[in-house]
Amino acid sequence: MDDVVQALSRLDKVVDLYEVTGEFDIVTVVSASDIEEFRDVLKNKIMKVKGVKSTVSSIVLKTHKGSGSNGDILNTTSAVTASFSHRK
Repeated sequence: MDDVVQALSRLDKVVDLYEVTGEFDIVTVVSASDIEEFRDVLKNKIMKVKGVKSTVSSIVLKTHKGSGSNGDILNTTSAVTASFSHRK
């Protein structure tokens, strides 16, 4: 899993990266200016990392509490979250 974490941490659009328990192993927060940019990062960067087997994505619509919680809906600094599993 260390290789996957290192590869994901090198991606420019990855702003947060967490190793977690549960169904998935890694939660990554990706900053994208729009859905097309997110799709590009997911398809052409994240899914090409050796060891990433699957993803589940959620888009942040509004931040109620947290860094940058100004209530904006998906502006250029809003984050898109994705969970990754490297399990066989």
